[in-house]
Amino acid sequence: MSDLVTGDAVVLGLRPARLPSRALAIVVDLTVYLVGYGVVSIGLVAATYGLDGALQAAVAVASFLLLLVGVPIAVETLTHGKSLGKMACGLRVVREDGGPIRFRHALVRGAMGVVELLMTMGVVACVSSLVSERGRRLGDVFAGTLVIRERVPGARVMPVPPPPPWLAGRFTALDLSTVPDGLWLAVRQYLTRMNQLDPQVGAALAARLADDVVARTGTPPPAGVPAAAFLMAVVHERQSRDAARAFGSPSQAAQAARAAQEAQVARARQAAPAVAPPVMPVRAPVAPYPAPAAAPAPPGASAPRSGFAPPA
Repeated sequence: MSDLVTGDAVVLGLRPARLPSRALAIVVDLTVYLVGYGVVSIGLVAATYGLDGALQAAVAVASFLLLLVGVPIAVETLTHGKSLGKMACGLRVVREDGGPIRFRHALVRGAMGVVELLMTMGVVACVSSLVSERGRRLGDVFAGTLVIRERVPGARVMPVPPPPPWLAGRFTALDLSTVPDGLWLAVRQYLTRMNQLDPQVGAALAARLADDVVARTGTPPPAGVPAAAFLMAVVHERQSRDAARAFGSPSQAAQAARAAQEAQVARARQAAPAVAPPVMPVRAPVAPYPAPAAAPAPPGASAPRSGFAPPA
């Protein structure tokens, strides 16, 4: 989808953070974490004084991993991409499509940060950030994340336009887990800039993006729905699910996950070959036995009585 993305476009109209601001945020974070690690280490040394040397080494390693690796991962997960240094510098970690990060993103960034920031004194992180077009270090590359600037002077964030009211809630059962982040980014950039495009070019681009989304989800849009309106409704559904997962609505998140699972089961049933029911042999109807023919009445015999008395 790189041919659908303009060269100067960024995620949701925000600017990627560069090396100076990121380095300042990392220095603030490391200072806080190292001070905390030093205080905890002094307390642990005093508490484990007199124990076995191997036990003291195990406690030291555990405290190192907990404070310098586990705490940053927990902080970025709970704050949805922020830390003390990032909040001071106006930065935030987001996914490549602009959505909030989850635990797996923070885990990959934290694990790679041990190598990039602690073991190599930040040399690897600085080199990768300078080489990357959007200032990403190796942890961002492997996690699929991006550090952006939230406080941009004079910058105007272009939100995604809302879908038409008659499309609200029409795609709650749509499975969006197979749509890649690059396609989401292209759809967002088109929707935020569709009023600046030529009508014919915009309509062709919307149809192409809608076809890509339909091919990924496997569910065609309702008949008569324009491509741009379909994209607005799908992005709105994606944002609603991300907000339900990120900001404490477990019932909505479970409902969305259940709807996606039901959609996958329905697609699997549609893709399975139809099995015809077994044909039972049809027996020919049995003809009833013919009634015996009545014997002819002898001449001069009276007609059989019917039970009713003849008139006088």
